[in-house]
Amino acid sequence: MAMKVYKFGGASIKNAENIRNVVHILQSQADAPLLVVVSALGKTTNRLEELVRAFVENRPEKQALFEGIKQEHWQILCELMPADTEVHAAEVLRQFALLESYLQREPGENFDFEYDQIVSFGEILSTKIVSAYLQYVGIDHEWMDARRLVCTDNHYREGLVDWKKTERKIQHHLQSHYPHGLDRLLLTQGFIAGTPEKFAVTLGREGSDYSAAIFAYALQAESVTIWKDVEGLLNADPKLFPNAVKLSEIPYREAIELAYYGASVIHPKTIKPLQNKSIPLYVKSFLHPEGEGSLIRQVDSFKAIPCYIWKKRQVLISIFSKDFSFIAEENLSTIFALFAFFGVKINLMQNSAISFSVCVDDKDSIPQLIEELQTEFAVRYNENVELLSIRHYKEDSAAPFIEGRRVMMEQRSRSMLQMVLK
Repeated sequence: MAMKVYKFGGASIKNAENIRNVVHILQSQADAPLLVVVSALGKTTNRLEELVRAFVENRPEKQALFEGIKQEHWQILCELMPADTEVHAAEVLRQFALLESYLQREPGENFDFEYDQIVSFGEILSTKIVSAYLQYVGIDHEWMDARRLVCTDNHYREGLVDWKKTERKIQHHLQSHYPHGLDRLLLTQGFIAGTPEKFAVTLGREGSDYSAAIFAYALQAESVTIWKDVEGLLNADPKLFPNAVKLSEIPYREAIELAYYGASVIHPKTIKPLQNKSIPLYVKSFLHPEGEGSLIRQVDSFKAIPCYIWKKRQVLISIFSKDFSFIAEENLSTIFALFAFFGVKINLMQNSAISFSVCVDDKDSIPQLIEELQTEFAVRYNENVELLSIRHYKEDSAAPFIEGRRVMMEQRSRSMLQMVLK
């Protein structure tokens, strides 16, 4: 029987009650061999990022940040397994000891390397807690270390997957451990992988969906299910658009486009590996697991409705040649190289004879990027702008959102309308 892959994000395991709910879902879905990919608890990745900065800058609050993260995890353990907590939590405590030991060393000069070594503990800790609880309630399973199975290069914070090596390692692990077929649940981590030098590396922020796709691809899985706090794929963020509706079934290509333009439900890299092997992807609610959710698969036709993607905290950067000559191909080559070097993804671009404008996420490296661009170009930029993208737009789709606002840049294609708003 083909394997299924389930992925549970941070919201689904943010507290003891939610972890019990996840385990209940696993118990009720035991009709096929199952591999479960789990993210870090709740907002743990954000807290570990604070810890990385404190560690690299040798700030005094480093120990307090560590203790706070440890206490949050310990409280969940105590609620899950009130009797003999330390016995059940021995592996979790060992991981905290390893992290504390790492924080005692001198940081290296490569911030991204230090980031991955520390932040990767989030997924290790969460899966150790889930594993302890599975053992506590008597569910036979194997905890697997994704750092030893998913192989990448050493591009820290966004490792490039070596697909052949990864596929070989994952398949070899299952064939050598389960020659007669899988007889237990498999539990592993999202977001993290390993370099050839056997260091931890992450796959890009929110990369646990991608991890689920990697394992599914390597195992030719029957399906992947991503468990979210929403009922499925929606045509807009319900927090911003109260009238958002569910997309019951869409083709791979449509999902790729929505993810590319910033839809937050699915990581942009997730869909393509599944499409390559025709593996369907379900998006379901862990709050209402009995619901149908949404399905992404190869379909010949579907009913297109407007989909709204609103990205806040954007920066609009306009680049000019200093002598007001044309922006030519050699200029664009230099510009793109700088964006790649600083790891800044372009969400929207537009060029004229003498300028090149882009809209990007506001991130820590933007000031350095602008400073570097200013060595060769004249640069103007606007912070705190917003990017509205409407797929399958109608002529009046944007009207309610632009009233009283300044449209700083606009771009239309047959199926996509994008506007930078201030």
